[in-house]
Amino acid sequence: MPELLSDEDKGKALGRLTDWRNDEGAFARTIELANFPQAIQVVNRVAEIAENDNHHPDIDIRWRTLTFRCTTHSAGGVTASDVSLAEEINGVIDAIATPPE
Repeated sequence: MPELLSDEDKGKALGRLTDWRNDEGAFARTIELANFPQAIQVVNRVAEIAENDNHHPDIDIRWRTLTFRCTTHSAGGVTASDVSLAEEINGVIDAIATPPE
């Protein structure tokens, strides 16, 4: 089973993860995209990465607003796999997202 990160390690990771927050045993990020198709494009790309990594975030889709939550359910909290996935999600957002008008 993956090892949970210490509070210190979570703090260090959040210092590097722009726009992420510690949210009840998970790292979470909410972003508003320019439109619904762009939001779904981000979700689809994250889904490909998650499937490849065999580590899947919880994703909430509300029109053009997405919330990602990364946690390792089997470990009961945040692990190194969640930090890695959050970094990959940031890369997708940086590559695809344009701010809403």
